[in-house]
Amino acid sequence: MTTEPTPKEQDYPLSPVPMDQRKSIWSMGLVLLGFTFFTATMWAGGSVGVAFDFSTMLMVLAIGNLLLGTYAAVLGYIAAKTGLNTALMSRFTFGEIGSKLSDFVLGFTQIGWYAWGTATMAILLVKLTGMPESLTTPLMVVFGFGFCVTAFIGYRGLEWLSRIAVPAMIILVAVSMTTATSDAGGLSGLLAITPTGDMTVAAAITLVFGTFVSGGTQATNWTRFARSGKTAVIATLLAFFLGNGLMTLIGAFGALVYQQADIVDIMVAQGLATLGILMLFLNVWTTQDNTVYNFAVAGCNLLRTRRRKMVTIAGAAIGTLLAVMGMYQWLIPFLVLLGTFIPPIGGVIMASYFVGYRRQYPDLATATLPAFNVPGLAAYAIGSAAAYTSPWVAPIVGVVAAAGSFSVILVVSQAVRERRAMVMGTA
Repeated sequence: MTTEPTPKEQDYPLSPVPMDQRKSIWSMGLVLLGFTFFTATMWAGGSVGVAFDFSTMLMVLAIGNLLLGTYAAVLGYIAAKTGLNTALMSRFTFGEIGSKLSDFVLGFTQIGWYAWGTATMAILLVKLTGMPESLTTPLMVVFGFGFCVTAFIGYRGLEWLSRIAVPAMIILVAVSMTTATSDAGGLSGLLAITPTGDMTVAAAITLVFGTFVSGGTQATNWTRFARSGKTAVIATLLAFFLGNGLMTLIGAFGALVYQQADIVDIMVAQGLATLGILMLFLNVWTTQDNTVYNFAVAGCNLLRTRRRKMVTIAGAAIGTLLAVMGMYQWLIPFLVLLGTFIPPIGGVIMASYFVGYRRQYPDLATATLPAFNVPGLAAYAIGSAAAYTSPWVAPIVGVVAAAGSFSVILVVSQAVRERRAMVMGTA
């Protein structure tokens, strides 16, 4: 009798999701929407809201979220077709050992967000309720381990929470948005507001796209449960274009009308403090459990273990410790910088699947893969360098440069091999 957990018990962290375990579009859509309903995204929207007039702001938000949704949807399509998540795809792209690079980058980014969300919930709850500040650290510990409960259960737990939280958040947001529009004097009042910030359109699109691109890169953890590529694409676009778009729009609205970007502060300004606390709790929890789930999946691939539940608890402990240590105070700029280095991972994976493997990965269990896939790692380095030095929309540049350079390397390598074979054949 073995004590090793079965793949089903642990949500298939090291193997493809079988077809009989796939989920409906509504199931995935709710989970992904809960993931994209995130407080930090509202702050990004707020930065955009004060920098442009109303019509330009809507254009920037639409373009940024459409680009983000398209990026995540392409990865989602690959996940649905293969049953694999980003961590497992990375083995084909970067090699058995090389894939650990992406595991570390993606896993650390997610646990950083977890630390920030845990600290934010505790600090704002103390602030809004007037509790003693001495309770902040104990609350961080409570929330740090409490938020991981649904992730510990697995996909079923994430779906259960989202079924309750997502409709509730949509209702709360609708009430707040209606009140904000009324306070602004209707559409004519919104159109008359003069921007007070200074930001280029390219920088604004970069901010909208880059703030949640780490999540988009790892949305494959849920889209691998899709019954078809079409289902994955629709669910991903629903979450990242509409869901993330709604969050950025709320932040922009708040910045325009109340000079506040966070939904909690907006609701307090509207006299809805109790609803604001409820919104904060649901908003943070539905992202926190997805975030630590992402960490666990990347960690399982890094350590080559199926014990996702144990890795989930370890991730919650690390995130809680980072929150208590105050890492959240300087983490956000660092994570935005990581938004430059994460998109190229997705770009290389796309090129690897569509160009390198021609839409057909070999069986992961029996495939012989190199320790380091040099072309994939080289393309990732090129994409990251291009994004870091680009004055334009850095995440888009990173994706295109990584995918393009990998495709070129593959084509050139194939031509060299064919030429070599031809020479040897005529010798």
